[in-house]
Order: sequence, then C-alpha cells, then structure tokens
Amino acid sequence: MDSLNYHHLQYFWLVAHEGSLTRAAKKLRLSPSTVSAQLKLLEEQFGQPLLHRRGRGLVLTELGRTSLSYADRIFNTGQELTERVRQGDAGAGPVQLRVGVADVLPKLVAWRFLEPALAGGPSVHLICRAASAERLVADLAVHDLDVVLTDAPVGLARGLRAFTHPISRSPVALYARPSAAQALKKGFPESLGGAPILLPSDGTTLRRSLDRWFAERSLRPLVVAELDDSALLKTLGRAGVGAFAMPTRVEDELVGSYGVVPVALLEGVEERVFATTLQRQPSHAVVRQLLGL
Repeated sequence: MDSLNYHHLQYFWLVAHEGSLTRAAKKLRLSPSTVSAQLKLLEEQFGQPLLHRRGRGLVLTELGRTSLSYADRIFNTGQELTERVRQGDAGAGPVQLRVGVADVLPKLVAWRFLEPALAGGPSVHLICRAASAERLVADLAVHDLDVVLTDAPVGLARGLRAFTHPISRSPVALYARPSAAQALKKGFPESLGGAPILLPSDGTTLRRSLDRWFAERSLRPLVVAELDDSALLKTLGRAGVGAFAMPTRVEDELVGSYGVVPVALLEGVEERVFATTLQRQPSHAVVRQLLGL
C-alpha cells in the first residue's frame, strides 16, 4: 500500500464525526462532491469501504471504526502540538516515552529495560501499554508507540517494515512454593510427570521451548492453566496452584515478592527479549539511550 494521504484521512475523520458529507464539507469549505471523491480515494487505497449509507446518514464499517480510532489519536495529537506551540511551551515538560510491552513478557523484565530512563528523576513521562504483540505492533506502525518489547522478533513477518534490536537473554528455571519445590526436586525431572504446572499461552516463544523440553524427556505434567498475563501466572504460582517457568534474571524478585523458590534450571530453555522500532536509529533520544545506540 502507498503512503497514507493524511488529507484524505482528515476528510474521512470529519465525515465520520459529523455523520454527514454535507456538514463535513461545510467545515472544510469544500463541495460535498469533492469530499466524496477524496473519501473514495482513501477507500480504494485501503481496498475496503469505510462508510455505508443508512437512510439519510452514514455508518462506519468495521474497518471504518478501526480507522477512526487511529485518526482520532493522529489528529488529536496534532491539535495538542498546535496548542502547545501557540502557548509557547512546546519544549517544556518531561519527555514522553510510549512503550508497548507484550503480555507474555514478565513485567520485571520490562522494568529492567526501562529503569535507566526513570533513574534520572521526573524528566521522562512514561506511558506503558500491555497487550498482545500484534496489537502493539499495529500501534507502533501508526506512531502511537515509540518502542515495543516482545519475546520474539517482529517486523516483516507481521507485514511491518521495522527494526528489531535484541536486548537481553536469560536462562529459564522452574519455580514453585517451597513445599512443592521440595517435592519436585526429588527425582527431577521425572517428578514433573503429572505434577500441576502453569504455562504461558500457546504460540509464545517460551511456551514452544517448554513444550519441546517436556517432549524431549517424555514428560506429561498436569497443565492447570495457560495464561497470557505473566503477572497473573506468578500470582497463581504464589498461591500454590502450580509450578511455573521464569527467567532467572528475575529470581531475586520472585523469591522476595512471590515467596517461591527455584526447583531446577531447565537446560536448553531461555527467554529472549527484543525491542522493535520503526527506525534503525530511532529519533527518540530516550529510546536510543535505552538501546545503547
């Protein structure tokens, strides 16, 4: 798809909010036919309709609702910039850093990456969003995020021209409440057969590695839960619902905050973290600092 024409997008944005070509054209000081023609060009570029006529009004299609959500952020941000320039304080205040963290990543790992940006005091205003990698990459593509942290490289494989930066890797161990850990250590790894365990969701990099590790040893633990949210996974582990795998880099926090202890290192299993940006050399100074560029 060619580069997005923001004039066409603005026409769609106004039509969607006004619910009428005539009212939007009046605001734009253009004829309704001109606005209609520009809107059709945008729909042709997207390959799908954005609006349907219903009676005398217009309603958004599913793509129209998605497009309007992005357009709101784009033009609202533009209006905020215009207002700040008008007030003469465009350079005032902390630097905003917008980070997306994939659900499957332990938040303690994300914090290790972000900590240097916040160590200098309130000079950085952090906005952190947790969601699926697919959703976060879509937000990155429309410049709604500055960097995305994931457990696997993204970019061309997801239809996005982006750059992936490996930022860390860590061995993975199994953790459980002390009483459960004591029992699992006896005869490990065979002790895992039929033992309750918590796993990250199917399709994640860590899950694939764990499935392979179990299969290579012909082990069939009792999978009690599969979870997208790593914080919930640790909470269930603390409650004794089952053992769970986590990178050893956060072991101190796991032991101190969740009261679990290591059972054993899972040989050959590791967790990797990647940062994805739209530029090889990001324009955002804080992102460059965090990536060591």
